[in-house]
Amino acid sequence: MRHLVIHPHPILRKRAESVAAIDGFIETLVAEMIEIMHAEGGIGLAAPQVGEALRIFVTQGEKEEGGDELVFINPKFVVIDGALESAEEGCLSLPEIRGSVRRQPRAVIEATGLNGALFSMESSELMGRCWQHEVDHLDGILIIDRMSPIDRLVNRKRLRALEGSRGAE
Repeated sequence: MRHLVIHPHPILRKRAESVAAIDGFIETLVAEMIEIMHAEGGIGLAAPQVGEALRIFVTQGEKEEGGDELVFINPKFVVIDGALESAEEGCLSLPEIRGSVRRQPRAVIEATGLNGALFSMESSELMGRCWQHEVDHLDGILIIDRMSPIDRLVNRKRLRALEGSRGAE
């Protein structure tokens, strides 16, 4: 069973590779990602956060649509637009670090599901922000790279503690 990777592990800064084929390895990886996301109380989790540099992330499903988890393989944004909006974000790989992150509110994403079918979704709500956060993980970008200078300053002590206690694993 994989485990949650914590900053400053180097895989969190690596650009993830595209998934060539959906096989048993990918199915097992996704199942473990969903289990870890639930265990950690997150709404999304990217493969690099469990030690795999692959372009996959999972999210909680929208409650009004049944709430099942969603799997995004090789996701790409078709549209991201609207005036930047600030909202507080946290990250499972950066425990106890939260800050204001500016993101565009509307996102249309296209990805392959675990069944191999291409799908598209749109959100101007929390899930759109979550998708942007998870795709950032696939590109080696963390919330500390996007948060305001004031929030970076507020979190500096916690961030240094993380970096000091974990080393580069």
